[in-house]
Amino acid sequence: MAVRPASPQRPLDSFDRAILRIVQRDARTPQRAIAEAVNLSAAAVQRRIAAMEASGVIRGNVAVVDPKSIPLTITAIVEVYLQDERAETVQSAKARFQSEPEVQQCYYVTGGTSFILIVVTTDMAAYQALTQRLFEENDSVNRFRSLIALDRVKTDAPLIIP
Repeated sequence: MAVRPASPQRPLDSFDRAILRIVQRDARTPQRAIAEAVNLSAAAVQRRIAAMEASGVIRGNVAVVDPKSIPLTITAIVEVYLQDERAETVQSAKARFQSEPEVQQCYYVTGGTSFILIVVTTDMAAYQALTQRLFEENDSVNRFRSLIALDRVKTDAPLIIP
């Protein structure tokens, strides 16, 4: 996903929030259809979307690919426990996890666990190679725990826009 640099944010009003609800469901919705749904002109919708893109509220538009259509059969939720929580250790781990394409999501968390990762791979052999590279050969990782997903029940849900 191409992420746009953030500009100073302006407060979102009810029109912006309504537009966001629509484009989160389908970013290809024609602006005239959005305009009709939110009771604005198409030009006003276009200006608002451009402003939200420029400010970083809308960070990009992506195609959501069904993992079943390509050979990504393993989804793992991985708890990572670092040796320590020093800023240098944490920043190094963030950079390493962020650079791995198999790491779809990465969260630095509280509660004893250092990171939660969502990882996808083609098969268990690829997953094992990834865990060896990311965790077993990484001196800053104390231990990790893998939870292999049996079914993708809910994914790619839009954010709740109040």
